[in-house]
Amino acid sequence: MVLMNSMCNKILKPIDGSCCQSAPPLSVLQKLAAAVLLVSVVCFVLLGFSSHRKSRPAPDVESGEEKKHPAAVGQLNPKGPLLAIGKMSLIMLYFYLCDRADIFMKEQKFYTHSAFFIPLIYIFVLGVFYSENSKETKLLNREQTDEWKGWMQLVILIYHISGASAFIPVYMHVRVLVAAYLFQTGYGHFSFFWLKGDFGLYRVCQVLFRLNFLVVVLCLVMDRPYQFYYFVPLVTFWFAVIYATMALWPQILQKQANGSAFWNLALLLKLLGLLLFIGFFAYSQELFEGIFSVWPLSKLFELQGSIHEWWFRWKLDRFAVVNGMLFAFIYLLLQKYQLLSEGKGEPLFSNKISNCLLFVSVVSFMTYSIWASGCKNKSECNEMHPYISVVQILAFILIRNIPGYARSLYSSFFAWFGKISLELFICQYHIWLAADTKGILVLIPGNPTLNIIVSTFIFVCVAHEISQITNDLAQVAIPKESGPLLKRLLGAGVFLVLVLTLSQKD
Repeated sequence: MVLMNSMCNKILKPIDGSCCQSAPPLSVLQKLAAAVLLVSVVCFVLLGFSSHRKSRPAPDVESGEEKKHPAAVGQLNPKGPLLAIGKMSLIMLYFYLCDRADIFMKEQKFYTHSAFFIPLIYIFVLGVFYSENSKETKLLNREQTDEWKGWMQLVILIYHISGASAFIPVYMHVRVLVAAYLFQTGYGHFSFFWLKGDFGLYRVCQVLFRLNFLVVVLCLVMDRPYQFYYFVPLVTFWFAVIYATMALWPQILQKQANGSAFWNLALLLKLLGLLLFIGFFAYSQELFEGIFSVWPLSKLFELQGSIHEWWFRWKLDRFAVVNGMLFAFIYLLLQKYQLLSEGKGEPLFSNKISNCLLFVSVVSFMTYSIWASGCKNKSECNEMHPYISVVQILAFILIRNIPGYARSLYSSFFAWFGKISLELFICQYHIWLAADTKGILVLIPGNPTLNIIVSTFIFVCVAHEISQITNDLAQVAIPKESGPLLKRLLGAGVFLVLVLTLSQKD
């Protein structure tokens, strides 16, 4: 076996074997990234750990909510950005050692029902145990959306590490969770643009930086294409679509709609146009792939020389964002005409309507689960998914929000994870899972339980730290003044072209 490994592994390069394989050679971009990160680490050591200041909580730009900070950007510690980059460099070194160097072992995933459902029960018991009173009682308030993202992300993590994609009913339910993330994207950004009308460049850059900073760094350090971290390209694309839909003429805001009901109809026509646009591309695969196969889009959306993976991911949840936008519009309209009761302890509607909606929601939720449990073929069920996933999403929202007592509580445990859900989703690729998510990272051989405890603790701490680093750097990298912001955008554009050009040569 050793002799065969020594001969075959160098040629076949199997993902689940590292015996007798040399580490892959560094690309030009990896060498440049290593040089920059090395300088950053040296600066970090020279400046010292004591200069680190306490970071402020990151604004949830993904869901369209931002909070003003008491301190202005100009008052930041000048050493702060260097310290943040230095910490990021050390973290990236850990990423590289875990999933590129042949230092730590990897093990295969083997799905069993107990490996998936027992941790699931455990975390939900913890989530219920840490229930607290919510500051707001509005439908889908900030604490509730953080909670929603948190428990969904924990389910997805358990799904990945247990290899539950092999079990189709679980796979279909997790597909709904991904659709729910995109639903929240549509809901949050639509609400922000509709209520505030802020289409400024500063806001756009803040969102794009928050979404893409970690992935761009990982693409350079780990030598992986942008599309490899598929969720970030997906959310970035849909944010651009939401922005274009709301910002382009006619620019319709709530202020205008308050003056005339005609503008409400005009906005619905806009959303209908977006829906038709999506439908047109969904049934024109050749046109879709032709557009995204043109440089530089091809370098961003191709995976292993093909655009097929991007097409599959885009098509699978193509209506989720529009559903979120439409739901936000209807909710804000009902709120405007005071048709909802959002006081503490009050049901969302009258008792009769609330009970009817709750009954329909529970039946709809269970019907979807029964249908998903009967799925035998992934491709066939995936064809139905874009049309029916919204049923379970809306059912969950109504079940969670119609009873006043349920709306008045939230789980701080899940909400904490929800605030770093993006970082958790991306970091799992290399420092919790391994071999680009195909296996499990082994830090402590021979003791699976201790290994998963240690690797999970490090993984969560790293994700939390990266969230804070991203927030710190966003405040410095994205100035509010238009002049400096345009200059930095020009620099970012040059950097992107340079990276894409060098990656072509590799």
